[in-house]
Formats: sequence, C-alpha cells, structure tokens
Amino acid sequence: MLTHLKKLLSYHELLINIALRDIKARYKQSLLGTTWAIIQPLSLMLIFTVVFSRFLHIKTNGTPYPIFSYCSLLPWSFFASSLTFAIPSLINNSNLVTKIYFPREIFPIASIMSCFLDFLVAGILFVFMMFYYHIQLSWYVLFVPFIICIQILFTLGIAFFGSAVIVFFRDVRYIVPLGLQLWMFATPVVYPTNLVPVKYLSMYMLNPMAGIMDSYRQVILYRNPPNIKYLGMAVIISLISFSLAYCFFKKVEMKFADAI
Repeated sequence: MLTHLKKLLSYHELLINIALRDIKARYKQSLLGTTWAIIQPLSLMLIFTVVFSRFLHIKTNGTPYPIFSYCSLLPWSFFASSLTFAIPSLINNSNLVTKIYFPREIFPIASIMSCFLDFLVAGILFVFMMFYYHIQLSWYVLFVPFIICIQILFTLGIAFFGSAVIVFFRDVRYIVPLGLQLWMFATPVVYPTNLVPVKYLSMYMLNPMAGIMDSYRQVILYRNPPNIKYLGMAVIISLISFSLAYCFFKKVEMKFADAI
C-alpha cells in the first residue's frame, strides 16, 4: 500500500488539474456558483430547526438549535456530497480510464478535493453564526483539523470501495443516495448523542461518523475535549476501512478498463 501511495504522490499535478476541472464543471453556467455550497446545509438547517426544535423540542444543552444543527450538517454535507461525486467518478470518466494509465484513485480523490472547497465556502456562514450567537471558542478547537482528517480518511475508504464496486455493479448508483439518507438519521446530525439509550450506545458508536459528529460539537460548541473513546473508535475504524478499501481498489484496478 505504501508503494501505491508513493506512486500516487508523483501524479500530484494531474490530481490537482482533475480536481480543478471538476470544480469548474460543477459550477459552469451556474447563476449562483459556489453559493450552492451554502444553500444546501442552510436549507436543511432551517427545515430541521422547525421540525426538531419547534415541534419535537429537542434539547441541545442550551445551544441554539440552528447553530447546533449547522455545526454537524456542515461536515455531513461534505461527507455526503463527497461520496455522491466520488463513487461514480470512474464511470463518469470512462473515456480516460480506457485510454491511458495513471492511478485510478485520482478520480475519487479529486472529487473529494472539489467537495472540500464547498465545505470551506459553507464554513464562512458558520463563522458568522458563531458571532451572531456569541459562541466563544476554547483551545479545544485545535482538534478540528485532526477531526477533519479522520473524516476525510473514512470518506476515502468508502469512496475507494464504492467507486471500485460500481464499475462492476451499476446498482450502486441507486443505493448511495438512499444509504446516505438512512445513514444521516443513524448519526447524531440533527439530534444530540445523549438521546441514544445507554445500552445501545456502544453499538451506535461503531458508526465512525457518530464519533466524528459528536467531536465537532464538543470542541466547537461546548468547549470540551472530544470524547476520546468515541473519537478513538472512529480513528481505528477509519484506518482499517481505508486500508482494506484501498487494497481492494488496487487489486481490481486493472479490470476497470474492461468492465467499464
């Protein structure tokens, strides 16, 4: 695996160019451009604020529900959009896959890189919301880059596996959006972790995104350190899933051109 990763680094210029191409293609002839990156989590925040805060009265430990939900909807939107674009990236670039050789993992990685730009743009609104709601930060916010890295690592693992499987089984394109919708409600995106019954919590936290979402809120909104147990489980599962998925991807890589 280290050999493949080292080889991938030698193609860094191609990776950047494909990521830039994806960004330009996504917003070509778009009136609002990158503003769409803000509209998606913002619209979900408004809907969930009405449903979960006004009607269901979800308790958020004194934190205003709009920023409580946006704090997790922002990274979740990054996760969901990354998989939405990364998993079909090989079949969407079949003309290149079948003509010349270069590390095929460049395509899902480039898709995630382009979605990361949306994540940064949407983060601007979050900064303004922090000022509006007078949310003070502590030094625990320094954990955020580490949490983002763990999320990207886990996302890469899912993207490598999904993008390889979809080449052989096109049904995956229909499974992804449904799976992401169900996954979101199995993750503390619009509700706090403490709503999960204690007897189910250990099983619940086997979902790496649960530990990641909880960690974002702890270090940003509550000025607490991340729960080491939850985040530690996310780190271990992310590392394992990335390693296994990347090895699987490289194992079937030479079959892509024939199957695609």
